Amino acid sequence: MQHFSSLHTASAKNAWLTIGSFDGLHAGHQQIIQQITAGAHEEGAPAVVLTFEPHPAEVLRGPLKGFYLLDPEEKTDIFASLGVDVLISHPFDANLRNTTAEVFIQWVYERLHIQQLWIGHDFALGHDRQGNFDALRRFGAQMGFSVHQVLPVRVDGEVVSSTMVRTALAEGNVSVAERLLGRNYALSGPVISGAQRGRTIGIPTANVQVPERRLVPASGVYVTWAWLGGQRLPSVTNIGLRPTFEDGTPAPIVETHILEYEGSEFYGQPLKLEFVSRLRGEHKFAGVDELVHQIHQDIEQARSALT
Repeated sequence: MQHFSSLHTASAKNAWLTIGSFDGLHAGHQQIIQQITAGAHEEGAPAVVLTFEPHPAEVLRGPLKGFYLLDPEEKTDIFASLGVDVLISHPFDANLRNTTAEVFIQWVYERLHIQQLWIGHDFALGHDRQGNFDALRRFGAQMGFSVHQVLPVRVDGEVVSSTMVRTALAEGNVSVAERLLGRNYALSGPVISGAQRGRTIGIPTANVQVPERRLVPASGVYVTWAWLGGQRLPSVTNIGLRPTFEDGTPAPIVETHILEYEGSEFYGQPLKLEFVSRLRGEHKFAGVDELVHQIHQDIEQARSALT
């Protein structure tokens, strides 16, 4: 897959194109990608995705903590796995925000020579979102490309959206998030030094430094898969809170105990956690013995869930 960091440097011929933020790349997004890749490849045309970094919401509201469902690298990897030929991660800024839909589509057409444009059911672009389905069809008739609108994907009767995924994760419903995403929700980051409390009770944990922009599931204890050095290992992950951000908002602490791990320490190494299910909420224990007893119960439940 070719990956361009700007539309200025991108080029294609007879592109089958889709445009959007695609935060989360949930089941609805995947349906659009699958439509363009299948159709484009059947006709020998490139399947092209034009997305934006940062998310347009950041330009509207300022820096967002605990918002993003994917890191840029993860997003790129998923696009590649879905068969996309060309990915364009165009910078979104105030100038682009104020660009009219017609001017923007004309520019896109000149760079990519669009053959077909595929959009979601609620898609609109350009200043004041004037580039809706009807407007895009009009532009397509003028420039020579067709526009196709993909029906939404529903789970339990509800239209899948990034907002739904965020709501599920904020409530700790990682199983619901998995159904909306079509995969386990995951967090990645380097392993950093923690308070070392786990070692004192014989249950060592690895603290994962998650980027501030990423959405972390609700506080609690989760069954997870830990990816370390190319290996997928069963684990139990605890998410708690402590005030560390400069503005005083709670910063999540993500620490995981890898079951039966006997390797060397891995500070600084990247660790990825896939959230499978939530075991329980976070609560205060009467003492260390009660805490240790509960953690051992959590470990046995996780082991049972992952085997």
